Amino acid sequence: MTQDTPPGPDMEAFLADRRLQDYKGARALVTGGLGFIGSNTVRALNALGARAVVLDSMAEGHGANRFNLRGIEDAVDVRIADIRDQAAVAAALEGCDFVFSIAGLGSHLESLEDPFLDLDVNGRGTLTVLEAARKHAPGARVVYSGTRSEYGRIQSRPVSETHPLLPTESNSADKALGTLYHIAYHAAHGMHTVSLRLTNTYGPRMLVQHYRQGFINWFVRLAVEGATFRLYGDGSQVRDLVYVDDTVRALLLAAVVPEAAGQVMNVGSGRPASLKEIAETLVEIAGRGAIEYVPFPEDARRIEIGDYVADVSRIKDTLGWSPTVSLREGLERSVRYYERYREHYW
Repeated sequence: MTQDTPPGPDMEAFLADRRLQDYKGARALVTGGLGFIGSNTVRALNALGARAVVLDSMAEGHGANRFNLRGIEDAVDVRIADIRDQAAVAAALEGCDFVFSIAGLGSHLESLEDPFLDLDVNGRGTLTVLEAARKHAPGARVVYSGTRSEYGRIQSRPVSETHPLLPTESNSADKALGTLYHIAYHAAHGMHTVSLRLTNTYGPRMLVQHYRQGFINWFVRLAVEGATFRLYGDGSQVRDLVYVDDTVRALLLAAVVPEAAGQVMNVGSGRPASLKEIAETLVEIAGRGAIEYVPFPEDARRIEIGDYVADVSRIKDTLGWSPTVSLREGLERSVRYYERYREHYW
């Protein structure tokens, strides 16, 4: 393997699951397929023998990166278009058996500045994909990448799918709208639609150019650079992290397991960690860096949801899914990836 041919997901757990053999010879649309979770999904699909179609707008600053598909470009049908473009989405869906609706805006801070853009992309864009699937690929199985932030301010832990939706900013509300659309299309049209509420997914191919799309991507960059982690308060805030290979496997299983249709399911590790613990682990793995504790900025305090621990009993019962990559192993893989390929991401 050369410097320019980065590794894909570790396929051992994928290939061991007979249910994922359904992808061999299938055609799958992945929106946002040049981004972080999307490109890892495409790579897994390719390894499973599926033909992947990528629809990505290449919007600047949102994680799309052609390097993410380096080495498999010739096996992937890449189309540069926005998910709000009805004609482009319809064309991309032709002959598709599966749809992974991953494209969207993911910045809580940016949604505070431009809530109408966030609504347009995450609301109308998601609905455009669903409606195109209904009209042009009605038998396709559709999986939506929702987010744990749909729950908003946490009232009780662990957080189950019955927790009230109390979003603290527009992005979380708009992502919740996407989940509701998928529930509605299952009820109204009988489509196999599933929404997975993803927690903090991390790993190779994350956007690390800036900190506006989550903390863990920025933490990994700081570790690679040997920089200083600035933790708000005492760093005791708890988060639930899942390595990207495990997240992708959950997405793929949700599409092939019939019992998943119409459901909303949390994807979490069940092994939460504090920001302080995560930062200390990254400093230890990288062998450099420092940690500083600073007061909470007011804009961050307003949208802080509180400690998050996912109840993953539903996804375990429905899909037989559980994570296989420990936090330390996942963080080490992430740091080593960016140490080797940083020129393509900085």
